Amino acid sequence: MSIENTSPPLKGFLRLPQVLELIPVSRSRWYLGVKTGEFPAPVRLSANISAWRASDIETLIEQLSANGQ
Repeated sequence: MSIENTSPPLKGFLRLPQVLELIPVSRSRWYLGVKTGEFPAPVRLSANISAWRASDIETLIEQLSANGQ
């Protein structure tokens, strides 16, 4: 018996606290991953606000799940 993901797809943008709820790593580890290209880069919404596309985070979660991480 398989368990299907019944949650709706993520839409819009996620701020860092929301991202870190989904990807349980520290802030410094997240930014290191962004710098090295392991994690997606943020989008600048304004001079002081960055966010991540929900679709990019959803894709990352799928990749991490496929790799067993």
